[in-house]
Amino acid sequence: MFKRLRIQNFKGWQDTGPIRMAPITLFFGANSSGKSSIGQFLMMLKQTVESPDRKAVFHLGGKNTAVQLGSYGKMVFRRDPKKEISFEYQWSLPNSLTIKDTISERSLKGNTLAFAAEVGLSDSNLLKVRRTKYQVLKEGDQSLSVGLEEGDKRNYAVSAEGYYLVRKRGRGWPLRDPVRFYGFPDEAVTYHQNAEFLQELNLEQELLFKSIYYLGPLRTRADRLYTWTGITPESVGFAGENTVAAILAARDRRISLGHRKRTKRLEEIVSSKLEEMGLIEKFKVDSISEQRQEYEVKVHAKGSADWVDLPDVGFGVSQVLPVLVQCFYAPPGSIIIMEQPEIHLHPRAQSALADVMIDAINSRENGNNKNIQLVIETHSEHFLRRLQRRIAEGVIAEEKVSAYFANINKFPAELEPLRIDEYGNIQNWPEHFFGDEMGDILAQSKAAMDKRMKQSGTELETSE
Repeated sequence: MFKRLRIQNFKGWQDTGPIRMAPITLFFGANSSGKSSIGQFLMMLKQTVESPDRKAVFHLGGKNTAVQLGSYGKMVFRRDPKKEISFEYQWSLPNSLTIKDTISERSLKGNTLAFAAEVGLSDSNLLKVRRTKYQVLKEGDQSLSVGLEEGDKRNYAVSAEGYYLVRKRGRGWPLRDPVRFYGFPDEAVTYHQNAEFLQELNLEQELLFKSIYYLGPLRTRADRLYTWTGITPESVGFAGENTVAAILAARDRRISLGHRKRTKRLEEIVSSKLEEMGLIEKFKVDSISEQRQEYEVKVHAKGSADWVDLPDVGFGVSQVLPVLVQCFYAPPGSIIIMEQPEIHLHPRAQSALADVMIDAINSRENGNNKNIQLVIETHSEHFLRRLQRRIAEGVIAEEKVSAYFANINKFPAELEPLRIDEYGNIQNWPEHFFGDEMGDILAQSKAAMDKRMKQSGTELETSE
């Protein structure tokens, strides 16, 4: 789970400033304010980690990737290729990391890792990692730090604090480039007698990004028939295309929505959530024949006595269905990035969606907390208002919610943290956060008064 994040010189952000990442992290702002860029940056790092090309510093995207950023010149701040993109993040480890020095036999432990890097263009116009730094932290205190630094001759050197790296005897040789944006090259391990742990740091980075899943704002339309061959998908897909397959693959899994709450099948949870949101009364996925691998999604709509196909109900149901499934289908320790999960939903359903998110971060499987983290880009005032209410009611602690507003009225744009207290109040509510509501009320009142005055004047002239 991410704990901190900061990005500099990426797209519209000269500097996001330090971002506190909570189990529910929200980004608000006007269209083209840059709030989507934060999720895009994380997804770029994920597709880089998963790229087979170990030499590619960043994988900027292709036809089948979550994000497509074009070129370095298009994604760097103000499109200035002379600038360098720097970033840092901190994340908690599911299991404590133990680093044992094979020379001194001293052991260092940590439950949190921090990583920072700086990337720019070389003289030959190729992406180059300028520096990287890992910190191993235990309860917030540094146990050790280690990183790579580019030298004058374009070679790299490993440096460490809190840990003495012992070189092997013999002639030294230059280190090769880092693996992607984060990895120590193999030579860094073979060059030293006690640097095996560097590969562990590489692995922890890869595990972090493997745990990230993305759901975009444009989801696929509902079909009347779905084919499922028994394969278990990793997620519902970038556009929700694997939603029904995920439901079917999870039929043997039992999930609860909190401590000591009854476990249910994923399909039952989705059905109950759709009902709580006021969208339908019942939901089911049925096989059309034992001899065929085709399934249909049936919905019992409100106000109807019949089961109908999913495409025959409101568009909002098919659009929110991938959101609900992803929240509870994701494996333990998942980080789910979503853009506009509330799209095509009416205000009541948007409010209820906040309760779904609370249930998702409290969900449990096999007797253990799933530790789900949700990173959400949204425009919904109703979603936020429901979260504020639940904080005031004590349903969710305020520290489990982190919210930011992308302010483009300043240049460069600023990402302003919203200070939410234990009563759910936002102490620094930005001006015109969700439009000029008070201005609209005053304008309406003035227009109504003017209209009455004109009507009164007309009636007076008629009577005379």
